[in-house]
Amino acid sequence: MNICFWKEIVFFSHSLSFSLYPLFSALKPLNHWNALVTIMSMTIGLAGKPNAGKSTFFKSTTMADVEIANYPFTTIHANHGVAYVQTPCPCTEREHRCGKCKDGIRYVAIDIIDVAGLVPDAHKGKGLGNAFLDDLRQAQAIIHVVDASASTDAEGNPIDPGSGDPAADIKFLDYELEMWMFEILNRNWAKLSRKIKAENMKVEEAVADQLSGAGVTVEHANYALHEMNLHASDPAKWTEEDMVRLCRLIRKESKPMIIAANKSDSSDRPPISPADADNRMIIPTSAAAELALKSAAKAGLIRYTPGASSFEVISPLNPAQEKGLDAVKHLIEKHGGTGVQECIDRAVFELLNMIVVYPVEDEGKWANKTGDMLPDALLMRKGAGCRDMAYRIHTEIGDRFLYAVDARTKMRLAEKHELKTGDVIKIVSTAK
Repeated sequence: MNICFWKEIVFFSHSLSFSLYPLFSALKPLNHWNALVTIMSMTIGLAGKPNAGKSTFFKSTTMADVEIANYPFTTIHANHGVAYVQTPCPCTEREHRCGKCKDGIRYVAIDIIDVAGLVPDAHKGKGLGNAFLDDLRQAQAIIHVVDASASTDAEGNPIDPGSGDPAADIKFLDYELEMWMFEILNRNWAKLSRKIKAENMKVEEAVADQLSGAGVTVEHANYALHEMNLHASDPAKWTEEDMVRLCRLIRKESKPMIIAANKSDSSDRPPISPADADNRMIIPTSAAAELALKSAAKAGLIRYTPGASSFEVISPLNPAQEKGLDAVKHLIEKHGGTGVQECIDRAVFELLNMIVVYPVEDEGKWANKTGDMLPDALLMRKGAGCRDMAYRIHTEIGDRFLYAVDARTKMRLAEKHELKTGDVIKIVSTAK
């Protein structure tokens, strides 16, 4: 599919005259507390060079009103929005539905950040690098939106399709993140390394403290130090090469990344290879097609579930709309979807190993005190136990945890019982 054809699709997505709000705004929302907890505990960053399609990707996931243009630095300040991961809702096992899902699919809110475009030497402040890196520190995982059509240069300027280098774009983002961390770690390191030795400090705690502003934890630092066998070495004798490599490992652990090969269908170039992406997940995407589908669904022209490989026309279309949707139809049938929802879901459930659990107070009705069925859906780290879930609900409930109850089997569960996705759990506590 050529570039001109895609301009028609993008034009279609912008030509619908209606306000853009989240596609599922008509659904009964999660209560305020759960929405806040879910968003604050899970943040995905959209990164990449200017003009790769980040803002279109962001808009297609959140339906927020952001500027999209064919020139670098359209995004100057980070855009924050709410996207949704999809998971089967347990209510399909019951006679009655919960009213919180759509066609048996639960939509769990996460925070997503579209940061300013990154250009080479951003870690030195070039372009909007300082703002970019400061915003990205909040993200637990990164979706790197790459112009797979190779129609932009290293700084995001339009060039002839196929003449750019997507593989180089992937490598340079890795490099900028690593050098950003290195410069933070190297700052006052000579003084800090002497203090570590003199006061017998744990080196992983010192490294994590120095990089805390980049979202690095003791666990991240400990992993990297173990991989390099640096725990027992004298930090004062670390070379610059040691520290750069250490930051590379910390970057991989603290900012796991998935590659969104955007616009990949608008060029005859071979797809990006796993070797180009350091063997990370690569998902071909068309953010423009997803935006067109979401917009048409919001306008009442089609019925569409994000991530689906088909849609249903439910209202008469004008010739321009029909042409645009026909192009999108061929695309998603060929590729199994636009890839956008797949990126969101896989970033949360595979990169970050999250599960979805459902706290209830009435294990018989799977409801809260007022009879609201499956009122909340919580994202938690795979391997979490019942007491972890109790703490997630409220600190006092965690402190006074007694036991949990599996709402399906009615069996009592101990505090360390490992939860699995889809579990419906009642927490029993002495907390009021």
